[in-house]
Amino acid sequence: MSLSQDEEWFPVVDEHGKTISRAPRSVCHDGKSMLLHPVVHLHLFNEKGELFLQKRSMTKDLLPGMWDTSVGGHMALDEGVEEALKRETVEELGLTDLDFSFIRKYVWQSTREKELVYSFRGTAEGDPVINPDEIEEGRFWPVSEIRMDIGKGIFTPNFEYEFNNVI
Repeated sequence: MSLSQDEEWFPVVDEHGKTISRAPRSVCHDGKSMLLHPVVHLHLFNEKGELFLQKRSMTKDLLPGMWDTSVGGHMALDEGVEEALKRETVEELGLTDLDFSFIRKYVWQSTREKELVYSFRGTAEGDPVINPDEIEEGRFWPVSEIRMDIGKGIFTPNFEYEFNNVI
């Protein structure tokens, strides 16, 4: 396999989040290595208790076009968890004034990758402004509507797991 010079590199961690090595994105997502790499998720709620979800861009390598967590992204090498959460929130939703709290961390494994997920819940001043390079569309959903659509192939499997077990 040849690696692009500008390919993104991820920290590879143990189940406690301690960095043990690093690997390129293509290897972490190849469905073979299953190297555990850290990600952050934010569940952004508005004052009505609705949850903002993003529809993943059709250019994403994993689960394009599916509705997903408000914010989700990989941690960079030598980046702290909260630093990654703030960076991803600005990159994806343009929000800088964020009030958040840690929910929990857990290991999520799909057929293509294995992630150590740091999950947060939060609110923000202002409305999200989606980044079209990252997100196709986004909106606040009533929790009752999400519950009705669980299991219908609308949401990513990881979001459904998190909604049912974490939020």
